[in-house]
Amino acid sequence: MHDPGTGRHGCLHHRWRSGKDAADGHRVADDQPPPRLPVCDEGGECLLQDYTIAGGHGIRRYRGKKRTFNNQFLGPYIEHEMNRCIECYRCVRFYQDFAGGTDFGVMGSAGRAYFGRFRDGQLQSPFSGNLVDICPTGVFTDKTARFRARYWDYDMAPSICPHCSLGCNTIPAARYRELLKTMARRNDAVNGWFICDRGRFAKYPVNDPARPRAPGIDGVEASWDQALDALVQRLGEVTALHGQGSIAVVGSPRLSLEGLVMLPLLAETMGSGNFCFFTDKDESDKAKAAVEKLTLANSASMADVQTADAVIVMACDLLAEGAMMALAVRQAWRNGARVFLLKANVGALTAEVGIVAEAVDSLSAIPFADFKRPVVICGTAQADTATIEKAADAGAKISYLFSGANAFAAARLSLKHGARDLQTVVAGGKIKGIIAFEADLAADLVEKLPFVAIADYMPSDLTGKASVFLPATTTIEMDGTFINNEGRASASKRSLNPGCP
Repeated sequence: MHDPGTGRHGCLHHRWRSGKDAADGHRVADDQPPPRLPVCDEGGECLLQDYTIAGGHGIRRYRGKKRTFNNQFLGPYIEHEMNRCIECYRCVRFYQDFAGGTDFGVMGSAGRAYFGRFRDGQLQSPFSGNLVDICPTGVFTDKTARFRARYWDYDMAPSICPHCSLGCNTIPAARYRELLKTMARRNDAVNGWFICDRGRFAKYPVNDPARPRAPGIDGVEASWDQALDALVQRLGEVTALHGQGSIAVVGSPRLSLEGLVMLPLLAETMGSGNFCFFTDKDESDKAKAAVEKLTLANSASMADVQTADAVIVMACDLLAEGAMMALAVRQAWRNGARVFLLKANVGALTAEVGIVAEAVDSLSAIPFADFKRPVVICGTAQADTATIEKAADAGAKISYLFSGANAFAAARLSLKHGARDLQTVVAGGKIKGIIAFEADLAADLVEKLPFVAIADYMPSDLTGKASVFLPATTTIEMDGTFINNEGRASASKRSLNPGCP
């Protein structure tokens, strides 16, 4: 759209103006200096801007005094600018009706409608970040990426959220090797249109200033060649001293499918039969028991949960272990499903998602015969497999919440290869060294081992003490495949090149 009064293109809210004009809201005169500050961070992503251009409206005709609003502080993640509101009510319908939030809404009437909170404060819903995507103008923008780049500046690619096992589809947006923001990517079978605030705003694995970015030898920074030479040399020394099979190769549920598949191949190349997909025995046993119970017929997706007529939540904290699953449960409840809570976090679901649920003591108290599409949701960290078997026998679909983004794949591969967990392997006494790939190692588990090599992107106390350390890439810095809690494989593409911002 072209404005003949300024000689510039774009929606009136989105043009680049001088500092004075950005402050007083007046039009830019031809004799003013070149514009410097962007008026709205939504430029390039604004639906109102698109409609304005499509309709050919390029001249501001109204000359009277305009109604203005005061903005609110909505927390560290979302910026509020009420003067851009077109009163479409999309934010309220999502926040209150869809997500069950109670601390945000509309006040006033007619032309005096105000969308916000009764008082300044951080939005309490764990899905509040979706207001940024839902708003068709720039009333709600991502404060963490504010004025860092325009839409066309971003490096973007389809990706998978790594913060839980649900496998929500995302679009990370980066610039200059820094993750600026994460947007939801539609997948009707998984997360639909939305993601939780953790998946949207948790950037610490990529942007963490403490993230280790250089190889090291015994806590001293080294070059890649020096670190790799030291790794090969010390592996040979440990093997010569303690014999074949004294080195264990360790992965984790954070590792991509391609990395997990390489673990047994690397162990075979080294002449060691010890490779682990989990470090903790209890986590390994329960994850393997869970995937053994899941089939194509009884595995429930989040879409299945939304269409269920009965949802049983047991042995888990949905908001902590998989917040988007809680949102799916709310949609089932809105559609008339009965929600039963068995040894679950009752208070959080009621307060933050607005679900009216029934607390029960056991599965035997649930009338499965009354329902056609029951779903049982449980956490593998606490779930009793015998109890789950009873629910499956009663015709219910099962949805497990695993401990990591790729825990399903790690458990499947562990069963296929007969792999043991690191805790069990080390307890045998033969292991004298490990090579760990993105594994969360307990200090007391490896402190007595003479050789520990680590490849990871997460900072920890062990990374600075490792015999050899190699920095790794995060999910959005590589191509990889992840399998979510229902067994659905999704590809993640590289959004930015690894390196220092």
